[in-house]
Amino acid sequence: METYDRTMPKSHAPLVNTVDPNQLESLISRLIEAPTHSQEWAQAMADFLAGLGQLLRCDRVFLYVRNPNAAMGRVPFCWRAQSSVPTIYDPKWKPEPPSLADEDPMFAAALNAQPSIFVDDVERAGPEILNREFERKTFGHRALVHAHLCSEQTLWGVLQPCIFDTPRAWSQSDRHLIDQAVAWLTPLTLEYVQAHYPNAKSVGNNP
Repeated sequence: METYDRTMPKSHAPLVNTVDPNQLESLISRLIEAPTHSQEWAQAMADFLAGLGQLLRCDRVFLYVRNPNAAMGRVPFCWRAQSSVPTIYDPKWKPEPPSLADEDPMFAAALNAQPSIFVDDVERAGPEILNREFERKTFGHRALVHAHLCSEQTLWGVLQPCIFDTPRAWSQSDRHLIDQAVAWLTPLTLEYVQAHYPNAKSVGNNP
């Protein structure tokens, strides 16, 4: 995953400025109805991440998608609350480093289809939860949610809202919203990988 401030395609810039929870559900309906390769689908996903970020009062939300058979992934969508927040965006599919699960306990947990992880403070979390140096070097955030998009015990993606500079106590309403977002996004992420990864028919079960 890139940690440099790369420019995302202008077509992925979110259109929503304010949002309520009901609008998220309508955006999911747009994603379900639109062809996965369409500009409408990309715009709806950008708007969904923007709406989710606003409701969670986050600094950044990105979606990492992966081909579990090939261990290839990319970040095609990233929302930022302001331009000073670093962008994470991968224009192309990239191999996951063989050492990633050893370096990143949260990714290892995701690969094992463990529950999503809510981190209030990276600086206070134990090594059984995360690799503090890895988080500092790769992401630079202070608080985050590592939400696992798994289907049939297989990891297809990670949704990651985060906060910079200050800790964040994730409330029960935050956790409920993340759980709902995971339920919505998991089948859509699977379909995205099948539609966009080369030789997509060999990935998972066709919907």
